[in-house]
Amino acid sequence: MQVVETVDARKNVLKADEAWKLFQGSQAVYVGRGKKTVVYHPDAESKDELLKVSLGRTGNLRAPALRVGKSFYIGYNDAMYQELIG
Repeated sequence: MQVVETVDARKNVLKADEAWKLFQGSQAVYVGRGKKTVVYHPDAESKDELLKVSLGRTGNLRAPALRVGKSFYIGYNDAMYQELIG
């Protein structure tokens, strides 16, 4: 897998509206929550819950945040990343 773009989250802050715009064009958003991975398919019904789990206490998009193809991976979970890299 080749890294195409790297963005420093401290300099390029994404709040709820910007994060939702990114998520809308994706097939799935995988969110690492503890030892579990929760998968969301962005639509109007999942918007509030997806933003709640993908934004940190400050209201910024949680790190790490990766876009791979048409999917996003938010937060960190060993199993989620092991599955991603195969």
